[in-house]
Amino acid sequence: MSKKGKVLVAMSGGIDSTVAALMLHNEGYEVVGITMKTWDYATSGGSTSKKETGCCNIDSFNDARQAAVNNGFPHFILDIREEFGDFVIENFVEEYLAGRTPNPCVMCNTHIKWRALLKRADALNCDFIATGHYAVVNQHTNGRFYLSKGLDESKDQSYVLWGLEQDLLSRTIMPLGGYHKTEIRQMAIDMGYPELAKKSESYEICFVPDNDYRGFLKRRVDGLEEQVNGGWFVDKTGKKLGKHKGYPFYTIGQRKGLEIALGKPAYVTGINPETNTVVLGEEDDLDRNDMLVTKINWGKYDGVTDGMEAITKIRYKDKGAISNLYTADNGIRVRFYENVKSIAPGQSAVFYEGNDVIGGGIIQRGALV
Repeated sequence: MSKKGKVLVAMSGGIDSTVAALMLHNEGYEVVGITMKTWDYATSGGSTSKKETGCCNIDSFNDARQAAVNNGFPHFILDIREEFGDFVIENFVEEYLAGRTPNPCVMCNTHIKWRALLKRADALNCDFIATGHYAVVNQHTNGRFYLSKGLDESKDQSYVLWGLEQDLLSRTIMPLGGYHKTEIRQMAIDMGYPELAKKSESYEICFVPDNDYRGFLKRRVDGLEEQVNGGWFVDKTGKKLGKHKGYPFYTIGQRKGLEIALGKPAYVTGINPETNTVVLGEEDDLDRNDMLVTKINWGKYDGVTDGMEAITKIRYKDKGAISNLYTADNGIRVRFYENVKSIAPGQSAVFYEGNDVIGGGIIQRGALV
């Protein structure tokens, strides 16, 4: 038994998770590799001519297994397609049908991947679980575990991990959090895996590898296109502007692909599934300075004092904006110092104190007050 402990490492076959596993192995941990199959394209309703991409293709499985074999530690493949599909994909569909914009990566990390890892870690008597995410797990003097941004802010993934609860964070290691991506690429070369340093990275939703979520919804929900086609674009007064293709196929802030000519740029500012209407307006109509966030998971602190200042991010690549946090009956009310654009219900809001994650939740609505 290693003095460092036994760790179950999620290995996708890509550069980040492979380097993470080899780093821990070289540091003296007893490593067990595991690759999770979360989906396959055919059962997601896609064309059989499409190839699975990213972490769920046979080449990636083989790359992960080969790295484990080369370094003398065991590797397993775990099929969690049923768990993944039942929750993540159904939530994805339900959110769009409710007129919201989901973030399936957050849901998967929070409810599926980490829970599946921890369950198998316990079965294999592993002390820890580890991933190749660019974030850092810390423990506060108050005893709580929390995430901090990765050193490479351009790769930081703390935003999509806000939902990890205390029992998960307390067992998690993220060895890449203190490095830049360029350093990880060089490590892969130095470790004898130059081909990994050349691998392209996918930023698509894993179960929508053609990046066409509208096509995915049409394939997933029988008769959806017929049910929602022909609704109205309206302005903020309710005046009809023209027909659209169905409210689930639009997102807050969308400008391109509206296929309507109004003589000036138009943006989606609201979606009403009950009336199948999509509200269009000007860019300034996207401004909001207040929002309600629910389904809160706390990180650094077990709650906040009313008025606490935080940097709040409302999307993955958002730089964040200064805000004050207030407790509400069913969540947290966020008041921004200045207007922010395109607050989309269904997306995640994550609260930061410097680089540290205070907590996060799901945006329910935004407003101007």
